[in-house]
Amino acid sequence: MGAIWEPERYLARVITFVSSFKARNVAADPGVGVSVCQVAARLFAEQGPDTTPAAIARQAGVGVGTLYRHFPTGEVLLVAAHSRQIALVCERASDLVARYPADEATRAWLEHFLDHAMANANMCAALNAAITSDADPYAHTRTLLIGAVTTLLDAGVREGGLRGDVIAGDVLLLVGGVASLARHSTKEQVHRLIDLLMDALTENVGST
Repeated sequence: MGAIWEPERYLARVITFVSSFKARNVAADPGVGVSVCQVAARLFAEQGPDTTPAAIARQAGVGVGTLYRHFPTGEVLLVAAHSRQIALVCERASDLVARYPADEATRAWLEHFLDHAMANANMCAALNAAITSDADPYAHTRTLLIGAVTTLLDAGVREGGLRGDVIAGDVLLLVGGVASLARHSTKEQVHRLIDLLMDALTENVGST
């Protein structure tokens, strides 16, 4: 005897299959998100606000729909790409402290951060242009940067190479001011400003 046709049961199986298929494919893939962020960071640094989602998706090897599944708006994508870049910059602080005396590590990190700022000025311009929400797009990265500066200052105090009365937020404010003007400065000028900052951070250290 042949199988009995049960339309309701068949329809339920189809719905279950389609739902499970959509769930598997709609879920964001972290690896894809990282790849998109990497490409977005590079293109925004090169092209600024003129960068298009289609160009990012094409160079990341994904469809535009996949891009929007991970990053629903341009603002979300820009914040994610910028945050990832800053996180990598901040990780450098711990690496430098582990390899060099704290004062040398601090100078090297400041140079690295400001070189990054000069190379990525277009990304910040794009981020500022894309902000439509009331949220502070730099809140997360500011926290990361203060953590990196704190790592450097604490190491300097332990080793006796940096002043102990310096607040990380103050250093970040000074460096951020330089970074905001870095696009209109030469690398030589930026490094002279780092010299001035290092003079301030090491003033009277070791004096009796």
